[in-house]
Amino acid sequence: MIKGIKHYVTRHFALAALGLSAIGINSCEMFEVHPYDTQVKGEKNLNQRSIRQIEEALSNKDTIRFAFISDTQRWYDETKDFVSAINKRNDIDFVIHGGDLSDFGATHEFILQRDILLRLNVPWVTLLGNHDCLGTGEDVYEDIFGDPNFHFVAGETLFVCLNTNCMEYDYSEPVPDFSFIEGLLKGLPKGVKRTIVAMHVPPFDLEFNNNVAKVFQLYLHQFPNFQCCIYGHGHRYATDDLFGDSILYHQTPCAKKRGYIEFTLTPNGYEQHLVNY
Repeated sequence: MIKGIKHYVTRHFALAALGLSAIGINSCEMFEVHPYDTQVKGEKNLNQRSIRQIEEALSNKDTIRFAFISDTQRWYDETKDFVSAINKRNDIDFVIHGGDLSDFGATHEFILQRDILLRLNVPWVTLLGNHDCLGTGEDVYEDIFGDPNFHFVAGETLFVCLNTNCMEYDYSEPVPDFSFIEGLLKGLPKGVKRTIVAMHVPPFDLEFNNNVAKVFQLYLHQFPNFQCCIYGHGHRYATDDLFGDSILYHQTPCAKKRGYIEFTLTPNGYEQHLVNY
């Protein structure tokens, strides 16, 4: 049974919206006959491929710069412009996408975004967003990109990337997945000196399981030299101390606003600022 079917009852509007959008369009290339068909052609398991590239290229580097974008859903031209902007630079080591590549969780949306981002000259990974969970979107995401909970090490920094889209589930699965977090804490990669946590939905948002928000933050504090959290979802640039513990949560804007956050990691900490393109 396809996992994405469990979202049908609460998210059936997505298919209806796609059907309405297709009315009057003659080109069969615009939409798949079955928008939630999970048959994917082309490159797959892209996160792990990029992780290998990142870890190999940055293993001995103490200053790292990466770009953080999110919510490129339906803004294809803006995403292409982002790729062009990054490719014109020679100082970005990798890109993190905070999720919501799709708007309705349709297979064709993921493929379009994938093929645009594949033009990047640097490695890139992407998280799972709440819109990516609609229909059979989670299955397509896992096929193209991999597990929605993953980690990698860039230089001496551990990046913990988590699925936090609680509302898209029926509590039959833990979101956030504390078993994944505990397993990572018990088997920390060697040489890690600091940690950055990435997610799509932040604590205290309606889409987060706020029954465990404080417990979630306590878990994150167990990681070595916990620096900050980065997330998307809200479509605007913002920085907040959500828990009053001096750990900042940095939100990157959506692609429509043509902006991304540039992070520079040094042995003394990190700097971040908004870049418009």
